[in-house]
Amino acid sequence: MEGRITSLRMEHITKRFPGVLASDDISISVGEGEVLALVGENGAGKTTLMNILMGLYQPDEGRILINDEEVRFRGPEDAFKAGLGMVHQQYMLVQNMTVTENIALGYKNAWKPYRLDIDTVRKHVGEISEKYSLLVNPDAYIWQLSVGEQQRVELVKTLCLGAKFLILDEPTSALTPQETDELIALLLKMTDELSIIFISHKLNEVKALSSKVTILRHGKVVFSGNTDEHSSEDIAAKMTGHSIILPKNTGTAESNKGKTALSINGITVMSDRKTVALDHLSLDIREGEIVGLAGVSGNGQRELAEAINGLRHVESGSIRFFDEEIANLTSRQIIDKGMGYIPEERNIEGIVPPFSIKENLVLKDVTKEPFSSHAIVNGKAIDENASKLIKDFDIRCPGINTAAGTLSGGNIQKVILAREIERGPKFLIAVYPTRGLDMGAVEFIHQQLLETRAKGVGILLISEELDEIMDLSDRIAVIYKGSIQKVLDHDEATRERLGILMAGIKE
Repeated sequence: MEGRITSLRMEHITKRFPGVLASDDISISVGEGEVLALVGENGAGKTTLMNILMGLYQPDEGRILINDEEVRFRGPEDAFKAGLGMVHQQYMLVQNMTVTENIALGYKNAWKPYRLDIDTVRKHVGEISEKYSLLVNPDAYIWQLSVGEQQRVELVKTLCLGAKFLILDEPTSALTPQETDELIALLLKMTDELSIIFISHKLNEVKALSSKVTILRHGKVVFSGNTDEHSSEDIAAKMTGHSIILPKNTGTAESNKGKTALSINGITVMSDRKTVALDHLSLDIREGEIVGLAGVSGNGQRELAEAINGLRHVESGSIRFFDEEIANLTSRQIIDKGMGYIPEERNIEGIVPPFSIKENLVLKDVTKEPFSSHAIVNGKAIDENASKLIKDFDIRCPGINTAAGTLSGGNIQKVILAREIERGPKFLIAVYPTRGLDMGAVEFIHQQLLETRAKGVGILLISEELDEIMDLSDRIAVIYKGSIQKVLDHDEATRERLGILMAGIKE
């Protein structure tokens, strides 16, 4: 199929999985230069629909038309040939290969007899990166990159492979507010050349970018219309079936009277690239308070969370957990001391994807009562625990034996949150806890974090969502190049002030 894609339609698409009707007679259309926002709660069927469009799944019923011509994609390669490109929420990158090598995997024109012309690929990566202001290091290994940097690599890869129609699944979930604004401006310019389907839970971005919006609920289209005719609150209510009110930290809890739970004093930690990631960083957090860590992606947030949880070596300095030194203890030792951890990479660090939901919910405690006794696993207790938490945390799934890796991102996050909170932690580290989640899930998780705080648990909240940090935190620490720039009380923090500190400008 040559030339620009002037129209794309999916008509009466139906897709069934065991126990789930994922797509129920869905029809959507996108015209030339349009941006269609596809929104809905986690598990509503958005990603499944796009996987059908890309040939990853075959529909049970319905058809796809491009420029009024019916097409059938046997796999993603057919979709690429037709000019479709998708940036998935879960990145499709090989961790131990470089940026250039990852892009070269789909770059058939760069293959010469018996060898790959890697220089040609590197050159094209540079050209696309510069053209669209998507700066990436072509020689960096994927495992060395932050989540935000990997997101840019995915977008560059899709553009390098010649996409004429972009499908973006939560493209800003790993980006800072500044990066998000830049991406939206870029995508608006790109509509001169291509059309876009934009999946997002961030309704301010839906309003800023899209011309049309289609809302899915439980696999069905419940609304389609022009974006500018509906407010963010109206769209959120149509998504969930009820009004969304995000809870906020009112400061009414006696948070500042608790004793110091976590005291970090002058720690130095190296990055995967053997550069200094944390430079004599110090920070104290008390019981019953939420301290938000604000900063641009790649300034040491991941390394800090990993150092506290025994996943990264501390070169120097001290980490005291209720006056007990925990720097360089094993993860198992730190878990047993009462540390809770919601990690950045939910699919890699948060769950074991092939394990069932019930198994993932007891990962940290399966060797303890009531889940086992004298090395004999108590299957009934594990099943009862899973059934209770699925109900309490509204985890939407076919059943407790479902593989956790098959769940939507929001439901995986609920599995992790349920496990960490149910354990009754003495302290909780939450890294990007609502990344990629719908407004209903965000509301629920914010409420859970505030309730945990009210029980006297200290929380380190690491997020690039300034609104989230400002809504939930008692104090906000700004990190820049591995050091704390300043710690502000809740009432002192504004977006402008935080933005200046995040840019490395000291007051």
